[in-house]
Amino acid sequence: MALLRSVATVGSLTLVSRVFGFIRDILTAAILGAGPIADAFFVAQRLPNLFRSLFAEGAFGAAFVPLASGALAEGGKPAARAFAEEAFAVLFAVLFAFVVLGEIFMPWVMTAVAPGFAAEPGKFELVVTLTRITFPYLLFISLTALLGGLLNTVDRFAAPAATPVLLNLFLIAALLLMARHRSQAGDWQGWHDGQALAWALTAAGVAQFLWLMLSCARAGVALRLRLPRLTPRVRETLRIMGPGVFGAGITQINLVISTALASLLASGSVSYLYYADRLNQLPLGVVGIAIGTAILPLLSRQVRAGDAAGAAATQNRGVELALLLTLPAAAGLAILAQPILSVLFERGAFGAAEASATAAALAAYAAGLPAFVLVKVLAPGFYAHRNTATPVKVAVATMVANLVLTIVLMQFLAHVGVAIALSAAGWLQAVTLLVLLARHGHFRLDRRATRNIPRIAAATIGMAAILVGLRLLLDPAVAGPALMRLATLALMILAGIVAFAALVLALGVTDWRELRGQLRRQAA
Repeated sequence: MALLRSVATVGSLTLVSRVFGFIRDILTAAILGAGPIADAFFVAQRLPNLFRSLFAEGAFGAAFVPLASGALAEGGKPAARAFAEEAFAVLFAVLFAFVVLGEIFMPWVMTAVAPGFAAEPGKFELVVTLTRITFPYLLFISLTALLGGLLNTVDRFAAPAATPVLLNLFLIAALLLMARHRSQAGDWQGWHDGQALAWALTAAGVAQFLWLMLSCARAGVALRLRLPRLTPRVRETLRIMGPGVFGAGITQINLVISTALASLLASGSVSYLYYADRLNQLPLGVVGIAIGTAILPLLSRQVRAGDAAGAAATQNRGVELALLLTLPAAAGLAILAQPILSVLFERGAFGAAEASATAAALAAYAAGLPAFVLVKVLAPGFYAHRNTATPVKVAVATMVANLVLTIVLMQFLAHVGVAIALSAAGWLQAVTLLVLLARHGHFRLDRRATRNIPRIAAATIGMAAILVGLRLLLDPAVAGPALMRLATLALMILAGIVAFAALVLALGVTDWRELRGQLRRQAA
């Protein structure tokens, strides 16, 4: 099964990256905690991450991959490479100018992105400095996205999926250097303000770019830098990409809005939301990015070939697989939020109060996890048909809903209200995309999906009941020594996985024969 094999490739490498990301976040929490420096650094990397999402996982891929797939079908690798070189030249020129302007006007940009920091001059100056260091990452990660899209077009998924590992390794190295340079008296000797992390982020962008340049050469699609020209194919890419920025990147845009409003709350609120979002990103990245990345090239080829039945089956299996993996993950994260935060982060500068505040935000984010993944599965259904107008209308409505809900809920629930608003907006976007995709005649749940989705939901409810019972039974152990807490958390996670797998099999969502067949096809 090509889709399952591609999802497995992207998902497994993304999982490796997320594991290193966990290590990075544990070190960050222990060294920076949830104070002013952590707040400033998380805002400083939020802006580059917004563009990473828009380009690496969103609008650019949605516009570039279908057109590159068409060029590949018509003229093979030489045609796909020529188109990629045209797009690369224009993207480089535009982004270079954008980065220069951003460096110049950064104080004004930060006034919009983190308005609450203006009341603390030292914190505001720090976030401006850190963001100026991290801003060139936009250029390199966006070009990396183009290279990744080209590799995905020629069915090379491993190298692009492995690039985030480099980012985490660079940041882990910077954190270890910070810890090493801390003297016994507590003097950080110039490493205390987050600049080491900011420089590591930009250096990682350079490394990721060079890695994919080499990977493209090995795949027979090495790119040369041309003079930028708005060729017809580049114009078409930009035409599709423009509105797609909102349609594909709305989750990250909403996160920027949430960060800006959270900066108006008590110090540490930005950090609580960041740590919670990072934990929520594990299943979102492994499942959502993997399925979305694997679906778009395949779906584009099926639509181009007029294979409506094949396209419908691809999206049905994508939705089914997304819910099979994210519904239990969301329930598990919400129920086990407190022990997860306690075991993973409660050490050093990150105490019990910070863990409790972050756990509440994690539970709220987890409620929207299936919706965030469904958006990544459903959006390619529009992009494969070169329809970006519909997703952009949905995105604007979602953004407005998130803004209104955040302003209202943060008055009563502080940073937790910010997370609840984002999850609610995610569900609004996912449900609306599903309904409109069906109305356009591009998607309808088939018999297998309508049979399996309720059974997946039932299995999730059963697993959740078991986890709640275990939480009540093992609550004293959760509050015990560190080793006992770790063993208890591992036991509950394992019990949840086993319970869900058993319920899925018992309810007939799949069976051992089908699983063995899929694994054999994947191995082949």
